[in-house]
Amino acid sequence: MSFFNRPVAFATLIVLSTPFAAMAQTATPQATTAQTANAISKMETVDQRITSLHDSLKITPAQEVSWTAVATSMRDNAANMQKLTAEKSMQDQQKMTATDDLQAYSKFAQAHVDGLKNLSMSFGTLYNDMPAAQQKVADQVFQDFGRKGSAAPK
Repeated sequence: MSFFNRPVAFATLIVLSTPFAAMAQTATPQATTAQTANAISKMETVDQRITSLHDSLKITPAQEVSWTAVATSMRDNAANMQKLTAEKSMQDQQKMTATDDLQAYSKFAQAHVDGLKNLSMSFGTLYNDMPAAQQKVADQVFQDFGRKGSAAPK
């Protein structure tokens, strides 16, 4: 089965360092330092995920160029989501209308879709260059993602 037949697993793997629920945060002037620290922490989380995925997929030295494109896409996606979260948190939540809130949510959803497209393209290039045995490892990694402690279907 090809990688592109696994859209749900792939969508789960996309790095969204900030959940949509973070949009509901209330901004305060003192929050900027905390937000900066949070952004740094989120990027560390992204880098940890990148390292974990690199190890799980058994990326070879010959695949590093393609892998770098995947990692860059993951970092860019996380940074874009963090930027949207910061913009949202700077808005006066008390003055937002329902339509303002829906428009903000739409921006997050579009960023998610755009990020997924970019990650899909870069990962697809890497996946297509993998030998069959390594593709099977990738397939299993994607099937198992998010199922810690549960048996993955074979």
